[in-house]
Amino acid sequence: MDLYINAIAHYIPEARVPNSYFKDVNGLDDEWIFSRTGIKTRSKAGEGENTNTMALEAVARLKDKLPFAIEDTDLVVAATYSPHDTVATAAHAIQRAYTTRAAKCLSVSSACSSFINAIEIVQGYFAMGKATKAIVVASEHNTEYSNESCPQSGHLWGDGAIAIAISTSPEGEKAAKILDIFTRGLGHIGKADTAVYLRPRHGGIGMPEGRDVFINACHYMIEGLQVVTESNGKTLADLKYIAPHQANKRIMATIARQIDFPEDRILSNIGEVGNTGCPSCGIALSQNLDRVERGDLVGLTVFGGGYSCGAVLLEFI
Repeated sequence: MDLYINAIAHYIPEARVPNSYFKDVNGLDDEWIFSRTGIKTRSKAGEGENTNTMALEAVARLKDKLPFAIEDTDLVVAATYSPHDTVATAAHAIQRAYTTRAAKCLSVSSACSSFINAIEIVQGYFAMGKATKAIVVASEHNTEYSNESCPQSGHLWGDGAIAIAISTSPEGEKAAKILDIFTRGLGHIGKADTAVYLRPRHGGIGMPEGRDVFINACHYMIEGLQVVTESNGKTLADLKYIAPHQANKRIMATIARQIDFPEDRILSNIGEVGNTGCPSCGIALSQNLDRVERGDLVGLTVFGGGYSCGAVLLEFI
């Protein structure tokens, strides 16, 4: 069964926190932060905003692009590791806002790989004949959980959301065929159990093993792209653009160098919005849709704490 992304939309809060803010908070200055992360500012949700409200904003922007009535959506999958509510999830908030009565609703979390896992879940529901029109939304409220005083990772995080519509029909103003989806759990490697954590009442988000994350992210984000391209008789050189997880500018530069890929075709927004977590690869693609043309192959690739990785190969039609 063929799957198509029919529409893409994102939401990023207006507020930006500059690097200079952290000098008095965790002792790091602008030059140090930028040279090691590529971040100049990061997005921050405003008062009254949260993971669910940002997801709803992304879907509101998606709604007018849909080739089907939003009420006909029969599957809503939300992806996040920073939920506003672990019971009334973003998926349920979307169902309530748009009265998608027939929709199955669920939330998935595999750290920064969650968005790709959510797309794969849609593939499974479609293959079982249990859904035909899906909305996937990924949303992170990192700043709600971040410990800004932490010199290892307090300065990394931004907030934002991405929403996509998936169906079995190649409809939409800029539709893309999903050629392949790959995900993999990596909890058995390296320092996966301690490298990144989010403990709401015990320190928030932390990344004490940044070097281990860096090494494994570079390796497995490339591996994911290799899997989805080779399974379709393609090579990495056939990709027009790569939209990676926006964890660190140096990771993206290293990936480009290791696969001899032009760095200006690595879609990136980390300089402005920081690490927005699992929506980050989708937000980067959404922001650069005007660069993508019919026939272009685009690879999304991610690495998540815990560990996990994933990739998607898209062909725009």
